[in-house]
Amino acid sequence: MGMIKEFKEFAMRGNVVDMAVGVIIGGAFGKIVTSLVNDVIMPPIGVLLGGVDFKDLKLVVKDAIVDAEGAVTSPEVTLNYGSFIQTIIDFLIVALAIFFLIKAINKLSNLKKKKEEEAAPAPAPAPAPEPSAEEKLLTEIRDLLKNK
Repeated sequence: MGMIKEFKEFAMRGNVVDMAVGVIIGGAFGKIVTSLVNDVIMPPIGVLLGGVDFKDLKLVVKDAIVDAEGAVTSPEVTLNYGSFIQTIIDFLIVALAIFFLIKAINKLSNLKKKKEEEAAPAPAPAPAPEPSAEEKLLTEIRDLLKNK
């Protein structure tokens, strides 16, 4: 029973829950970015490049082997560099979006700190230190010399 309690305490810590939420939102964000790349960004780029679909770009290493009846006995071996290019573009867009998000969070954080600093009263100046016995004695001697 103690182990279950420890696990429950561990799983319900703020950091673990926050991380789980981050992973779930990150997965959904990844799907949004993939859709943005596949459905919005890549089609115009493909049209500009003469109707090329990046998913279809590949380098055939070994052709498929087809028997006399037309059935494929051994599929072709390909390097799908078009999918790789598309994945790189996905990554760059995600990295750019995260960069702008972090930049905005930092800017808001700095504004909040600046407002807190402006709202906080200025600290009162520290009181002057009490003169030492030597300083008191020298002051008395000075005053006596002035009066003579």
